[in-house]
Amino acid sequence: MTVNPDPGVLLYPRIRKSPFFYASRQHGVALYSVYNHTYHPRHYGDPLAEYWALLEGVTLWDVGVERQIEISGPDAFDFTNLLVTRDLSTCKVGQCKYVFLCDQHGGILNDPILLRVEENRFWLSLADSDILLWARGVAAFAGMDVRIEEIDVGPVQVQGPKSYAVLRDLVGEAVADIRYYYLHEFTIDGIEVIVSRTGYTGEIGYEIYVKNASRDAEKLWARVLEAGEPHGLRVIGPCHMRRIEGGMLAHGADITVDTNPFEVGMGYDWMVDLDQEADFLGKEALRRIKEEGPRRKLVGLEIGGEKLGTYNDGSMIDAFPVLHGGEVVGKVTSACHSPRLEKNIGLALVPAELAALGTAFTVDVGERLGAQLPSGLPTVDAVVVPKPFIDPTKEQPKADVAALAGEAAAGA
Repeated sequence: MTVNPDPGVLLYPRIRKSPFFYASRQHGVALYSVYNHTYHPRHYGDPLAEYWALLEGVTLWDVGVERQIEISGPDAFDFTNLLVTRDLSTCKVGQCKYVFLCDQHGGILNDPILLRVEENRFWLSLADSDILLWARGVAAFAGMDVRIEEIDVGPVQVQGPKSYAVLRDLVGEAVADIRYYYLHEFTIDGIEVIVSRTGYTGEIGYEIYVKNASRDAEKLWARVLEAGEPHGLRVIGPCHMRRIEGGMLAHGADITVDTNPFEVGMGYDWMVDLDQEADFLGKEALRRIKEEGPRRKLVGLEIGGEKLGTYNDGSMIDAFPVLHGGEVVGKVTSACHSPRLEKNIGLALVPAELAALGTAFTVDVGERLGAQLPSGLPTVDAVVVPKPFIDPTKEQPKADVAALAGEAAAGA
């Protein structure tokens, strides 16, 4: 028997299309995956060149796979506050929050960006899991007056140090007033959009949410391309090398319903507000987990051996087993070779008692011969290091964009 190392993905009507599907396809998508039941362009032939375009220029991504769930109605605030683990009383109209939605056991169902569009109107820009049905199920028992629906809105990401310049040319100087994790509404040639200063990169960047996406998405795509041309804009897929460098999570890989916020190392101070007066789903379970301490932790690893791939190139088919003392004790959930750090890095779930910095492991990075079988290749050494690997306080995405544009204009 021969394993085909590069099988194709069937394009057919049964799988959903992003509102930008046909527009992004014009740029030579080389690899798709399926995300939220939707074709997702992963790269356009050269993930490494796409990485450098993101770090040094400006990039455009089709992320229409991020389905948009709107919660509205008289009880929208109370209901949304019930769904997420953060205290939304601190979320102003026009503000965004990165949030966890947990089940009653504290497992992470999704980690969307929340946009507070109006006093009682919220959008959830979803990661890869079905939240519409969950939210409607919760609403059926909550007895609150809310309306929950998937809306005709599609986002694209414009990311990279020159993204501000592109957005300024697209919507005007007012884009400079959008603070990190805030939003503003604009109209571009009759196309209604919301622009948020958010993204999945750890770089300066924006997301443009086009309303009436089934009608206007392709027109917006063309306008962004036009505005980006003088700045060298490049169409790319989500850059997982940069997000792993930034310690950013991928739902379905690093976190699932079997993972709780305290295991990923982001829940102690700001992602879970246990002290808020209001109740939320999973609160009691998460209080107990915090008191007892998590059994596992997501750590950063430096991994030896030959260069790993770019993660979005199909080189990491499954999690890598992590061994300690010859026994499998955990798994690498995301890994790649970092071009800037010139080393292999990854995120790994390991027992809490083995999560200290400097703890040594070995990792099986080869392709498995079966779901429960090792690869048969020699394991490589790995050691726990601090994460995020780059810019731990996220100074880059928070940078003063107006000053950056001034420096560029001055030829600095």
